[in-house]
Amino acid sequence: MFEAILLTVITASTPLVIAALGELVTERAGVLNLGVEGMMIMGAVCAFAATQMTGSPYIGILAGILGGGAFSLLFGFLTLTLVANQVATGLALTILGLGLSGQLGEAFVGQPGIKLQPIVFPLLSDIPFFGRVLFRQDLTFYLSMALVIGINWFLFKSRAGLKMRAIGDNHASAHALGINVIRTRYLAVMFGGACAGLAGAQLSLVYTPQWVENMSAGRGWIALALVVFASWRPWRVLAGGYLFGAVTIGQLHAQAFGIGIPSQFLSALPYAATIVVLIIISHNRRTTLINTPASLGKPFVPDR
Repeated sequence: MFEAILLTVITASTPLVIAALGELVTERAGVLNLGVEGMMIMGAVCAFAATQMTGSPYIGILAGILGGGAFSLLFGFLTLTLVANQVATGLALTILGLGLSGQLGEAFVGQPGIKLQPIVFPLLSDIPFFGRVLFRQDLTFYLSMALVIGINWFLFKSRAGLKMRAIGDNHASAHALGINVIRTRYLAVMFGGACAGLAGAQLSLVYTPQWVENMSAGRGWIALALVVFASWRPWRVLAGGYLFGAVTIGQLHAQAFGIGIPSQFLSALPYAATIVVLIIISHNRRTTLINTPASLGKPFVPDR
Protein backbone atom coordinates (compact mmCIF):
# COMPACT_ATOMS: atom_id res chain seq x y z
CA MET A 1 0.00 0.00 0.00
CA PHE A 2 2.78 2.44 0.95
CA GLU A 3 4.66 1.58 -2.23
CA ALA A 4 1.61 2.38 -4.37
CA ILE A 5 1.14 5.72 -2.61
CA LEU A 6 4.83 6.59 -3.05
CA LEU A 7 4.63 5.82 -6.77
CA THR A 8 1.70 8.17 -7.21
CA VAL A 9 3.52 10.87 -5.21
CA ILE A 10 6.51 10.55 -7.55
CA THR A 11 4.26 10.88 -10.61
CA ALA A 12 2.52 13.95 -9.17
CA SER A 13 5.76 15.59 -8.03
CA THR A 14 7.82 15.17 -11.20
CA PRO A 15 6.16 17.96 -13.26
CA LEU A 16 6.42 20.37 -10.31
CA VAL A 17 10.13 19.66 -9.89
CA ILE A 18 10.90 20.01 -13.61
CA ALA A 19 8.95 23.25 -14.07
CA ALA A 20 10.39 24.78 -10.89
CA LEU A 21 13.96 23.92 -11.90
CA GLY A 22 13.50 25.69 -15.22
CA GLU A 23 12.08 28.77 -13.50
CA LEU A 24 14.93 28.65 -10.97
CA VAL A 25 17.50 29.00 -13.77
CA THR A 26 15.46 31.80 -15.34
CA GLU A 27 15.28 33.72 -12.07
CA ARG A 28 18.96 33.14 -11.33
CA ALA A 29 19.58 35.15 -14.50
CA GLY A 30 17.45 37.97 -13.09
CA VAL A 31 14.29 37.33 -15.15
CA LEU A 32 10.88 36.78 -13.58
CA ASN A 33 8.68 34.70 -15.90
CA LEU A 34 5.16 34.31 -14.53
CA GLY A 35 4.11 32.47 -17.68
CA VAL A 36 5.10 29.01 -16.42
CA GLU A 37 1.46 27.89 -16.38
CA GLY A 38 0.98 28.92 -20.01
CA MET A 39 4.19 27.20 -21.14
CA MET A 40 3.25 24.02 -19.27
CA ILE A 41 -0.16 23.76 -20.89
CA MET A 42 1.33 24.44 -24.33
CA GLY A 43 3.87 21.69 -23.72
CA ALA A 44 1.05 19.36 -22.71
CA VAL A 45 -1.03 19.94 -25.84
CA CYS A 46 2.00 19.81 -28.17
CA ALA A 47 3.18 16.55 -26.61
CA PHE A 48 -0.25 14.91 -26.78
CA ALA A 49 -0.89 16.04 -30.36
CA ALA A 50 2.53 14.88 -31.58
CA THR A 51 2.11 11.52 -29.85
CA GLN A 52 -1.31 10.98 -31.40
CA MET A 53 -0.03 11.83 -34.87
CA THR A 54 3.18 9.79 -34.72
CA GLY A 55 2.32 7.05 -32.24
CA SER A 56 5.56 7.70 -30.33
CA PRO A 57 5.43 9.30 -26.86
CA TYR A 58 9.15 10.05 -27.13
CA ILE A 59 8.47 12.30 -30.11
CA GLY A 60 5.69 13.75 -27.99
CA ILE A 61 8.19 14.55 -25.22
CA LEU A 62 10.39 16.35 -27.75
CA ALA A 63 7.39 18.25 -29.11
CA GLY A 64 6.44 19.33 -25.60
CA ILE A 65 9.96 20.64 -24.95
CA LEU A 66 9.99 22.52 -28.26
CA GLY A 67 6.50 23.90 -27.65
CA GLY A 68 7.39 25.29 -24.24
CA GLY A 69 10.73 26.61 -25.50
CA ALA A 70 9.14 28.33 -28.52
CA PHE A 71 6.47 29.90 -26.31
CA SER A 72 9.16 31.22 -23.98
CA LEU A 73 10.81 32.96 -26.94
CA LEU A 74 7.73 35.18 -27.20
CA PHE A 75 8.24 36.18 -23.58
CA GLY A 76 11.94 36.75 -24.20
CA PHE A 77 11.32 38.93 -27.25
CA LEU A 78 8.78 41.09 -25.45
CA THR A 79 10.71 41.53 -22.20
CA LEU A 80 14.37 41.37 -23.26
CA THR A 81 14.25 42.94 -26.71
CA LEU A 82 11.25 45.26 -26.41
CA VAL A 83 11.80 45.75 -22.64
CA ALA A 84 8.14 45.16 -21.77
CA ASN A 85 7.12 44.70 -18.14
CA GLN A 86 8.00 41.15 -17.09
CA VAL A 87 5.10 40.67 -14.67
CA ALA A 88 2.44 41.84 -17.12
CA THR A 89 3.99 39.87 -19.99
CA GLY A 90 4.16 36.68 -17.93
CA LEU A 91 0.51 36.97 -16.91
CA ALA A 92 -0.47 37.61 -20.54
CA LEU A 93 1.57 34.58 -21.61
CA THR A 94 -0.36 32.37 -19.18
CA ILE A 95 -3.72 33.63 -20.42
CA LEU A 96 -2.63 33.20 -24.04
CA GLY A 97 -1.34 29.68 -23.38
CA LEU A 98 -4.55 28.57 -21.70
CA GLY A 99 -6.68 29.90 -24.54
CA LEU A 100 -4.45 28.75 -27.40
CA SER A 101 -3.99 25.25 -25.97
CA GLY A 102 -7.76 24.87 -25.68
CA GLN A 103 -8.13 25.80 -29.33
CA LEU A 104 -5.32 23.53 -30.53
CA GLY A 105 -6.43 20.60 -28.40
CA GLU A 106 -10.12 20.76 -29.26
CA ALA A 107 -9.75 17.99 -31.84
CA PHE A 108 -8.07 15.68 -29.30
CA VAL A 109 -10.61 15.91 -26.50
CA GLY A 110 -11.89 12.47 -25.56
CA GLN A 111 -9.25 10.56 -27.51
CA PRO A 112 -7.44 7.79 -25.59
CA GLY A 113 -3.83 8.73 -25.02
CA ILE A 114 -0.63 6.76 -25.52
CA LYS A 115 1.13 6.50 -22.18
CA LEU A 116 4.89 6.88 -21.86
CA GLN A 117 5.97 3.48 -20.60
CA PRO A 118 8.44 3.09 -17.72
CA ILE A 119 12.06 2.18 -18.33
CA VAL A 120 12.81 -1.15 -16.65
CA PHE A 121 16.37 -1.79 -15.48
CA PRO A 122 17.18 -5.53 -15.51
CA LEU A 123 17.95 -7.04 -12.09
CA LEU A 124 17.75 -3.65 -10.33
CA SER A 125 14.01 -3.45 -10.94
CA ASP A 126 13.56 -6.78 -9.13
CA ILE A 127 14.87 -5.40 -5.80
CA PRO A 128 12.02 -5.41 -3.29
CA PHE A 129 10.39 -1.99 -2.87
CA PHE A 130 13.32 0.09 -4.19
CA GLY A 131 13.33 -1.72 -7.52
CA ARG A 132 9.86 -0.60 -8.51
CA VAL A 133 10.21 2.85 -6.97
CA LEU A 134 13.60 3.80 -8.42
CA PHE A 135 14.33 1.50 -11.35
CA ARG A 136 10.96 1.17 -13.05
CA GLN A 137 10.05 4.78 -13.77
CA ASP A 138 9.37 6.74 -16.95
CA LEU A 139 11.89 8.94 -18.74
CA THR A 140 10.65 12.21 -17.21
CA PHE A 141 11.47 11.01 -13.69
CA TYR A 142 15.08 10.28 -14.61
CA LEU A 143 15.30 13.58 -16.48
CA SER A 144 14.12 15.41 -13.36
CA MET A 145 16.86 13.77 -11.28
CA ALA A 146 19.45 14.59 -13.95
CA LEU A 147 18.26 18.20 -14.03
CA VAL A 148 18.67 18.59 -10.27
CA ILE A 149 22.26 17.32 -10.40
CA GLY A 150 23.14 19.14 -13.62
CA ILE A 151 21.68 22.52 -12.62
CA ASN A 152 23.31 22.38 -9.19
CA TRP A 153 26.69 21.72 -10.82
CA PHE A 154 26.13 24.37 -13.48
CA LEU A 155 25.16 27.15 -11.06
CA PHE A 156 27.77 26.55 -8.36
CA LYS A 157 30.64 24.71 -10.06
CA SER A 158 30.91 26.06 -13.61
CA ARG A 159 32.20 29.33 -15.02
CA ALA A 160 29.05 29.87 -17.09
CA GLY A 161 26.91 29.40 -13.99
CA LEU A 162 28.99 31.96 -12.12
CA LYS A 163 28.40 34.46 -14.93
CA MET A 164 24.66 33.79 -14.82
CA ARG A 165 24.52 34.33 -11.07
CA ALA A 166 26.54 37.52 -11.52
CA ILE A 167 23.91 38.78 -13.96
CA GLY A 168 21.17 37.93 -11.49
CA ASP A 169 22.99 39.74 -8.69
CA ASN A 170 23.90 42.88 -10.65
CA HIS A 171 23.36 42.98 -14.40
CA ALA A 172 25.02 46.40 -14.80
CA SER A 173 28.26 45.21 -13.21
CA ALA A 174 28.16 41.98 -15.23
CA HIS A 175 27.76 44.00 -18.44
CA ALA A 176 30.69 46.21 -17.43
CA LEU A 177 32.82 43.06 -17.10
CA GLY A 178 31.99 42.10 -20.69
CA ILE A 179 29.29 39.50 -20.02
CA ASN A 180 26.52 39.44 -22.63
CA VAL A 181 23.51 39.97 -20.38
CA ILE A 182 20.78 39.78 -23.03
CA ARG A 183 22.10 36.61 -24.64
CA THR A 184 22.48 34.86 -21.29
CA ARG A 185 18.98 35.86 -20.25
CA TYR A 186 17.56 34.63 -23.56
CA LEU A 187 19.21 31.24 -23.03
CA ALA A 188 17.91 31.08 -19.45
CA VAL A 189 14.37 31.96 -20.53
CA MET A 190 14.45 29.33 -23.28
CA PHE A 191 15.73 26.72 -20.85
CA GLY A 192 12.96 27.58 -18.42
CA GLY A 193 10.39 27.30 -21.20
CA ALA A 194 11.78 23.95 -22.34
CA CYS A 195 11.54 22.61 -18.77
CA ALA A 196 7.97 23.90 -18.44
CA GLY A 197 7.14 22.20 -21.75
CA LEU A 198 8.66 18.95 -20.52
CA ALA A 199 6.61 19.22 -17.32
CA GLY A 200 3.49 19.72 -19.41
CA ALA A 201 4.36 16.71 -21.56
CA GLN A 202 4.60 14.61 -18.41
CA LEU A 203 1.06 15.65 -17.50
CA SER A 204 -0.50 14.56 -20.80
CA LEU A 205 1.64 11.45 -21.35
CA VAL A 206 2.25 10.06 -17.85
CA TYR A 207 0.15 11.64 -15.11
CA THR A 208 -3.14 11.49 -17.05
CA PRO A 209 -2.45 10.19 -20.58
CA GLN A 210 -5.16 12.19 -22.31
CA TRP A 211 -5.88 15.77 -23.29
CA VAL A 212 -8.13 17.80 -21.02
CA GLU A 213 -8.42 21.56 -21.37
CA ASN A 214 -6.64 23.42 -18.55
CA MET A 215 -5.15 20.16 -17.30
CA SER A 216 -2.17 21.99 -15.77
CA ALA A 217 -4.66 23.08 -13.08
CA GLY A 218 -2.47 25.74 -11.46
CA ARG A 219 0.69 23.64 -11.26
CA GLY A 220 2.66 26.42 -12.93
CA TRP A 221 1.81 28.76 -10.06
CA ILE A 222 2.84 26.12 -7.54
CA ALA A 223 6.16 25.77 -9.39
CA LEU A 224 6.71 29.52 -9.07
CA ALA A 225 6.08 29.37 -5.33
CA LEU A 226 8.32 26.32 -5.11
CA VAL A 227 11.30 28.32 -6.40
CA VAL A 228 10.89 30.82 -3.55
CA PHE A 229 10.29 27.98 -1.09
CA ALA A 230 13.60 26.43 -2.18
CA SER A 231 15.49 29.73 -1.82
CA TRP A 232 16.69 29.30 -5.40
CA ARG A 233 18.54 26.04 -4.58
CA PRO A 234 18.06 22.97 -6.86
CA TRP A 235 18.17 20.33 -4.11
CA ARG A 236 15.57 22.21 -2.10
CA VAL A 237 13.37 22.34 -5.19
CA LEU A 238 13.48 18.54 -5.29
CA ALA A 239 12.50 18.25 -1.62
CA GLY A 240 9.81 20.90 -1.91
CA GLY A 241 8.41 19.39 -5.10
CA TYR A 242 7.88 16.05 -3.41
CA LEU A 243 6.33 17.78 -0.41
CA PHE A 244 3.79 19.53 -2.61
CA GLY A 245 3.24 16.33 -4.59
CA ALA A 246 2.51 14.45 -1.38
CA VAL A 247 -0.06 17.07 -0.39
CA THR A 248 -1.71 16.77 -3.82
CA ILE A 249 -1.92 12.98 -3.62
CA GLY A 250 -2.96 13.10 0.02
CA GLN A 251 -6.30 14.61 -0.92
CA LEU A 252 -7.06 11.68 -3.23
CA HIS A 253 -6.21 9.03 -0.66
CA ALA A 254 -8.18 10.89 2.03
CA GLN A 255 -11.25 10.60 -0.17
CA ALA A 256 -10.50 6.92 -0.86
CA PHE A 257 -10.31 6.18 2.87
CA GLY A 258 -13.66 7.87 3.39
CA ILE A 259 -12.39 10.68 5.61
CA GLY A 260 -15.28 13.06 6.20
CA ILE A 261 -13.70 16.21 4.82
CA PRO A 262 -15.42 18.26 2.08
CA SER A 263 -13.94 17.52 -1.35
CA GLN A 264 -13.68 21.26 -2.08
CA PHE A 265 -11.36 21.70 0.90
CA LEU A 266 -9.19 18.78 -0.19
CA SER A 267 -8.93 20.17 -3.73
CA ALA A 268 -7.80 23.52 -2.35
CA LEU A 269 -5.27 21.90 0.00
CA PRO A 270 -2.20 22.08 -2.32
CA TYR A 271 -2.78 25.78 -2.94
CA ALA A 272 -3.43 26.46 0.74
CA ALA A 273 -0.12 24.72 1.46
CA THR A 274 1.53 27.05 -1.05
CA ILE A 275 0.22 30.09 0.83
CA VAL A 276 1.37 28.69 4.18
CA VAL A 277 4.85 28.04 2.80
CA LEU A 278 5.12 31.59 1.44
CA ILE A 279 4.07 32.99 4.83
CA ILE A 280 6.75 30.91 6.56
CA ILE A 281 9.36 32.08 4.08
CA SER A 282 8.42 35.75 4.45
CA HIS A 283 8.77 35.36 8.23
CA ASN A 284 12.44 34.51 7.73
CA ARG A 285 13.08 37.54 5.55
CA ARG A 286 16.82 37.70 6.17
CA THR A 287 17.52 34.33 4.54
CA THR A 288 15.14 35.05 1.69
CA LEU A 289 16.67 38.43 0.91
CA ILE A 290 20.21 37.04 0.94
CA ASN A 291 19.38 34.33 -1.59
CA THR A 292 17.11 36.39 -3.86
CA PRO A 293 18.78 37.53 -7.12
CA ALA A 294 19.06 41.29 -6.67
CA SER A 295 18.18 42.18 -10.28
CA LEU A 296 15.19 39.80 -10.42
CA GLY A 297 12.52 41.28 -12.66
CA LYS A 298 14.55 44.41 -13.49
CA PRO A 299 14.94 45.21 -17.21
CA PHE A 300 18.37 45.68 -18.74
CA VAL A 301 19.07 48.05 -21.63
CA PRO A 302 22.70 47.87 -22.86
CA ASP A 303 24.53 51.06 -23.78
CA ARG A 304 24.10 51.96 -27.43
